[in-house]
This record gives sequence, C-alpha cells and structure tokens, in this order.
Amino acid sequence: MGNLTLILGGARSGKSSYAERLAARHGGQVLYIATAQPLDGEMAERIADHQKKRPASWQTLEIPSAVGALLQSRMQSGTLPSGVILVDCLTLLVSNLLLAVSSGAGEDLTVDEEAATALVETEVKQLLGAVRATPAEWIIVSNEVGLGLVPPYPLGRVYRDLLGRANQQLASQADQVIFMIAGIPMRLAPIT
Repeated sequence: MGNLTLILGGARSGKSSYAERLAARHGGQVLYIATAQPLDGEMAERIADHQKKRPASWQTLEIPSAVGALLQSRMQSGTLPSGVILVDCLTLLVSNLLLAVSSGAGEDLTVDEEAATALVETEVKQLLGAVRATPAEWIIVSNEVGLGLVPPYPLGRVYRDLLGRANQQLASQADQVIFMIAGIPMRLAPIT
C-alpha cells in the first residue's frame, strides 16, 4: 500500500509549495496530477505560474475529473510510477465534478446534489483504491473550506459539504495529515 499524505489549508496558505517540496525531497520519479482548468484568464495565468515552478523532470497530467479511474487504469497497464504521485488539488477536482452536474448560470446555477454526491464519493473511493494498490508516495492537496462563513447560496453550501466529507474520507485513510497556516506546516494527530 502506498503512503498517503493529505495537505489541507486555506487559500494561499502554502499547500502546493509545501507539497512540491515534499515530492522533491523524495528524490524519485514524480507524477504531478493537476486538476485545474483554464476557464478564464486569471486561472490560465495561475496554471502557467504553477507549471513554471515544477521541475522539468516531473511528469504532469492535467486531469479535471475521473482522476482515480485514470490512475487505476495506468496502474493496471503498468504505466503508473512508483515514486511520488502528487494530486493538486482535490478542491478543484470536487468543483469540476459539481459543475458537471449543474445547470443554469450565475446566481441561478442549480446542482443535482444526489448526482454530485455520487460523483464525489466514487472519485474518492477510486483515489483511495489507487493509493492502496501502489507502493507510491502519495501527496494530495485540498482546501479546508469549513472554517469560514456559511456560503449564502445553495451551490456553495453543497460544495462546502461535499469537499468537507471528501477531506474527512481521505484524512481517515492518510498516514499523515498536514494543516498549512501562513506557510507553516502543522502535523495533525492521526485519526483513531
């Protein structure tokens, strides 16, 4: 079974930088799974900045959804590296899944909560299946979104709840959980 490190924190808390430092310290082959989609100019710039910071030797796959299924497929075909697999980030992966079963626009955006829940649960189950089936060092980055205000609209509340449950599922299976605050990593006690 692979070793899983879950890195949580707020926006701009240093999660990705810390995850990348951990991956680099490992010294082995690194597969970087990027879940962001360049849906606007600002996000395209953020993605480009992240890409520039990664070592050229790292393999990057840009996968906005079905990450677990793809990794399990690569595992079966023998093309999944045994070094480090860094997934950055679960936050955007859950958002991508949620938007896939949403309709409307702006404040009128509605979501099929049952379908979204099923998609997220399947994704987390498949990710954990891949973690268990490989000897790789796994690092998964995710935002902790439950510390702020309650979102004022239904879609935001569904998203917060889905991501919170996904974080809990991963944390319950993680070998270590790191919480980032102002660039400082804090190791959390294991779940018993």
